Amino acid sequence: MAKTAEVKRYLAYWFQLGKKLVIDNGAATVLPQQIFAGNGYSSEFEECWQKAIETPSSCHVEGTHETIAQLLQPEWEICSCVRCSMPVPVRNMGMPTLACPCNDLLTWPNTELPPPRSPIDSQNQLLNIRNRLINN
Repeated sequence: MAKTAEVKRYLAYWFQLGKKLVIDNGAATVLPQQIFAGNGYSSEFEECWQKAIETPSSCHVEGTHETIAQLLQPEWEICSCVRCSMPVPVRNMGMPTLACPCNDLLTWPNTELPPPRSPIDSQNQLLNIRNRLINN
């Protein structure tokens, strides 16, 4: 079963490549301009996430067919795409998904650009580097 945090991360990664959240089966789309703020997600991203959670059965990532509600069901997992390493929904029971959302991105994968990422706790990263230097 895909955990809520994995689905949230899945959205954040695809937002970074310009994919929108389709709401109410196409009545509206949302793409937050700012994904991160400090060590976590931005308030704009969190508002978008709340919209997805409020109506999960009618929200999906642009270019996909799986709704947020489906992704939170036991038969779905979030794994890495074999083509582009981006997070994609994979059904662990039954028929697989039709295609990765990267399928219609002509310039992806692009190894010359930094790949999408999750929020980073800079203070924690610096502490880890310091500890590795002390131990060596």
